[in-house]
Amino acid sequence: MGARGDGQRTSGPPAVGGSSRGADRAVHDGGSTVFRKQRRGAPAGFFGCEAAGLRWLAQADAVPVVRVVDVGRDHLDLERLVPARPTAGGARELGRGLARLHDAGAAAFGCPPPGWDGPWFFGPLDDPVPFAVAGHPTWGSFHATGRIAPMRRLLAERGRLDPALDDDLRRVEDRLLAGHLDDGDPPARLHGDLWAGNVMWTRAGAVLIDPAAHGGHRETDLAMLDLFGLPGLAEVVKGYQEVHPLRPGWRQRLGLHQLFPVGMHAVLFGGGYVARTCELARRWSGASARG
Repeated sequence: MGARGDGQRTSGPPAVGGSSRGADRAVHDGGSTVFRKQRRGAPAGFFGCEAAGLRWLAQADAVPVVRVVDVGRDHLDLERLVPARPTAGGARELGRGLARLHDAGAAAFGCPPPGWDGPWFFGPLDDPVPFAVAGHPTWGSFHATGRIAPMRRLLAERGRLDPALDDDLRRVEDRLLAGHLDDGDPPARLHGDLWAGNVMWTRAGAVLIDPAAHGGHRETDLAMLDLFGLPGLAEVVKGYQEVHPLRPGWRQRLGLHQLFPVGMHAVLFGGGYVARTCELARRWSGASARG
């Protein structure tokens, strides 16, 4: 769900989440105007997964989340938000709220929102990629088997996996499975696709939209905010640190958490994303340490 542009926007980077841009429209429900995301032929569960994620995030009562009005097989109705310019104060409060959201926790790494038993999606609606969901005891096991390995297979299927990248990704998986990249942090309640376009700025502050919610590592959401750049990110980090200080070295680990979304962009779009995937995979494979 969620990456690179659906929400309630009309512009942004290439769409890579539950993107339904182009079919979004205002509809009237009981006299109030809501925002409808609709696509005929949407994969079963596509909009249901997003709705479940929004409700789970909202239940934490930690950060504003767009309200679900109605969900159907081919549509999702949301409260209509009025955009406004971001402010430094709003960015800092977003950071505080994001930390509280993460601290609300999840049952396991990789777990879906409670009650959701369907797949998790990544990709635009004209090419959505379903991922099986399952809980894991460690972030490393989840990220290796639930994210990096499926991404590697997709790269191979689309002719974008050369032997060097295949080797590096397998080494990343091995390091993850061995627990070398775990830190003991408990599962966080993640937005899961928190690029800048999925933060809707309103006069009341930031509102989260279009999630790919799951249990994961808190640094994943911060890595997504960094990946495409969020206005006021420095203030977001300050606010986050006020509520939950981040572990030393978190900035250096952003690339580890960006490997999956960048790699999925390589799957879907190719181009320069493939080269960037190679760079990140080589770095986190431990190749530099091997000389």
